[in-house]
Amino acid sequence: MKPGETAIIAGFTDAEISAKLMEMGCLPGAPVRFNFKAPFGDPICISVLGYELSLRLEEAATISIMN
Repeated sequence: MKPGETAIIAGFTDAEISAKLMEMGCLPGAPVRFNFKAPFGDPICISVLGYELSLRLEEAATISIMN
């Protein structure tokens, strides 16, 4: 995704990390917006369920999306 783009969370590819992400509000079916990445590329900032969330790239890479 590019900054400003929005997608829908389809699921996750890692069961262990998915539990942590779901506790933070990244639920399948929820819209997610990619806001920006840090100057060196990690972490990134997304918006989900009305709040901003900072994720490491390895965590974000486990989120499957659909447009």
